Amino acid sequence: MGRKMEGFAGTAYDVKSAAGNRFVGRGFYDTPISQRPLSRSFQNESSSVQKVSPPSPFSIVKGALDADGPVLKRSYGDEEISIRVMRLANIIPGGDEGDDEINQLFLHVDVSKPGQEDCLNFLCGLYPDAVGIHSVSMRPKPQLQSSGYLVPPNQYNGPVFEDLDEKMRDALHSYIEERGVNEDLFPFLQAWLYVRDHRNLMHWFKRVGTVISEPKSSSIDA
Repeated sequence: MGRKMEGFAGTAYDVKSAAGNRFVGRGFYDTPISQRPLSRSFQNESSSVQKVSPPSPFSIVKGALDADGPVLKRSYGDEEISIRVMRLANIIPGGDEGDDEINQLFLHVDVSKPGQEDCLNFLCGLYPDAVGIHSVSMRPKPQLQSSGYLVPPNQYNGPVFEDLDEKMRDALHSYIEERGVNEDLFPFLQAWLYVRDHRNLMHWFKRVGTVISEPKSSSIDA
């Protein structure tokens, strides 16, 4: 069982669905599923986000809506796990243009341990019914990265993920699933992105309004 995905500059990745089925796709997005008016989408999703909470034991990172960093975090033994989420347009400008319904998410999953400068980074695609791993690499911990989150690794980045044998891919899928990185995260992260987009839109309207609105006291000479 599988589905073909195209995009993201033809990059391949390995996906394991909730039912345990595996397929290899190309890219990070499907054909647009639905097109709804932007305002209706924001209204519907923003009104329902209050009913959606991240799966336990994940918690929301304080200030995540106002920062370009991790959204969720949790502990797993002595490990700290953080998740950053983006929509397709943040990766490929115009990639989800014309489709305001967010059905494919792009995740950075960092697994770090105390006393270590580097963390294990999983670059993943998240869908309502599946999670896919695109790559696995060692990167500096986010707080040690001086030029932003997406810092290219300064060392060997590992093999192309889909070139690994199936047992290794299964082991890495099991590794992130044991730490709660699975399709159960999708409803919350999807709703969170809608709320963030809505907040950004409202802030934009406010800023624009301060420029184009007429002063309260003004007179026009006849």
